[in-house]
Amino acid sequence: MSDSELVAQRRKNFEDLTALGVRPYPNAYDTTHRVSELVATYGETPGEALEADHVHVRAAGRILGMRTFGKANFLVLSDGVATIQAYIRQDSVSAEAFALFKLLDFGDQVGVAGRVFRTRTNELTIWASDLVFLAKSFLPLPEKWHGLQDIETRYRQRYLDLIVNPDARRVFEVRARALQAIRGFLDGRGFLEVETPMMQPIAGGALARPFVTHHNALDMKLYMRIAPELYLKRLVVGGMDRVYEINRNFRNEGISTQHNPEFTMLEFYQAYVDYEHLMRLTEEMFAEVAIKTIGTTDLTFNGHAISFAAPFRRLSLRHAAADRASEKLQRSVEADMLRDAATARSIATALGLEVPDGVGAGKIATEIFEALCEDDLIQPTFIYDFPTEVSPLSKQKPDDPDTVERFELYAGGFEVANAFSELNDPAEQRRRFEAQLADRARGDAEAHQMDEDYIRALEYGLPPTGGEGVGIDRLVMLLTGSASIRDVILFPLMRSQGQAQGSGLKAQKEQG
Repeated sequence: MSDSELVAQRRKNFEDLTALGVRPYPNAYDTTHRVSELVATYGETPGEALEADHVHVRAAGRILGMRTFGKANFLVLSDGVATIQAYIRQDSVSAEAFALFKLLDFGDQVGVAGRVFRTRTNELTIWASDLVFLAKSFLPLPEKWHGLQDIETRYRQRYLDLIVNPDARRVFEVRARALQAIRGFLDGRGFLEVETPMMQPIAGGALARPFVTHHNALDMKLYMRIAPELYLKRLVVGGMDRVYEINRNFRNEGISTQHNPEFTMLEFYQAYVDYEHLMRLTEEMFAEVAIKTIGTTDLTFNGHAISFAAPFRRLSLRHAAADRASEKLQRSVEADMLRDAATARSIATALGLEVPDGVGAGKIATEIFEALCEDDLIQPTFIYDFPTEVSPLSKQKPDDPDTVERFELYAGGFEVANAFSELNDPAEQRRRFEAQLADRARGDAEAHQMDEDYIRALEYGLPPTGGEGVGIDRLVMLLTGSASIRDVILFPLMRSQGQAQGSGLKAQKEQG
């Protein structure tokens, strides 16, 4: 039977139901248990005990299975978490309820009342005394997913994915537990959860291309938040010495298995600490979150066994880049060679990397690191001491002005967190913003804008502060073994179905 014929048959069944006097869309159904609660409560109870206790229940769910044997029939009901069988006997329900049963389809929503027992095959079952229709599934549910097009459908129609794919729901349950664990970890250490604006007059806190919008009443251009950093540090200036936000960020960039234009970040700031303290705190947080979320610090991602148990490996950025360049070029490349712009450019050229004109040694060293090293950082690894040129908001090392106290945490071959000792010198911050403005003038759409109010806040005195951002979507990818960021976002952005399939979208490197 074709899909159109199946839909026509389901609509005919619905019409026949209403002809029987069945209320097509009731307002509510009074349940005593969710299906998953029944399974949790009575899943291990012997049949004899159920019979003795006369357990009567009312449960509702979607039909995910139907078996008919004349007068004895079975439905499999799901609440999205668990399933239970309902036994429908012609002589145990009213004539109207049995007539209703014969007009049900796979995917319909129903309510069942009756007593809980075990069948001869020991399956937990509700012996129905009543059956109530709740909602019609006019469209037939797929039995299995096959091929790329069906993967696309899973993302476009997440409701359908959740109905037929139990693993999809488990991913988002893990995500919810991870967020709860993060909040518990930070709350337990005296951090205060706050909220900062999503629409901002200046796109700041990261190097990224923003989404632009317009406020009609105020007649002003606004930017969707690329990061909450500058607002959170304003709060530290105001005396909130430990703050965090689990926030939605928006970056007008490409889409890939690791990038979605709308994504979730944790950002937290603690006064009177530096990036060394944050490394230790991050090790503690990732281990605790993993244990509370999946029960262990050991996980598998893309076929690799990964451990979130401390300590994590540590590598300086220039040394990591120089070591890999040495391997690729089969000659010695020293970390200090990447501090000279001309030398660094010649090394990049020898490696086949294109470097924009006008950039300094720090930008080139970072490009070499990203091209050669990122994919191989499978075990959790802190890459620390970044060039000042690529870190406009980070504090320089006291004995090395070309280097800032910054780290990025990598795991599974991609960046998961970014942190640094915060720059709190207003004069130096102004100089960094001005350097970013020069980059913008050269055509860098991701360069930071000038933020005069933020500099004014710094002039009131930001104490020594450590700040960090953690990519929640990527962390959940690792915890669930999900290969694509779209698997861990309920409604990822998709290209219009009317667009040419071959057009594609250019994947950009992660910006935080």
